[in-house]
Amino acid sequence: MKIIFQIFLLLLVTTMLNAQKTAEQIVQANLDAYNNLDIEQFMSYISEDIEVYEFDSKKLSIKGAEACRNVYTELFELSPKLHSTILKRIVFDNKVIDHEYIVGRRGSDTAIELVLIYEVMDEKIFRISVMRK
Repeated sequence: MKIIFQIFLLLLVTTMLNAQKTAEQIVQANLDAYNNLDIEQFMSYISEDIEVYEFDSKKLSIKGAEACRNVYTELFELSPKLHSTILKRIVFDNKVIDHEYIVGRRGSDTAIELVLIYEVMDEKIFRISVMRK
């Protein structure tokens, strides 16, 4: 009986260690960290090779984790009331498309709406494309 319990426990632990989070879970956890202004947790879901693009112009606005950390550290420091609400979410394979309503950006009272396309690989966000109105 003891051996069966040990095998069961080993299988349970192995399953838990091998369980990968879905793209949606990664993006949601990243958004939760964003809303909590928690730069360390936010960055834990960002790939070292992150690239952030402006959707319309295809312009690369952020390249690499260090640049991303710098941009979001400054944003969090200047935005004590920053909060994003998801108006609509579509999940398609490793892509998560969020229509976001953001308030408190850089201390502004003006809300903005963005559509962000997150691409996830190996439990990290490696590309974000940003659509602006």
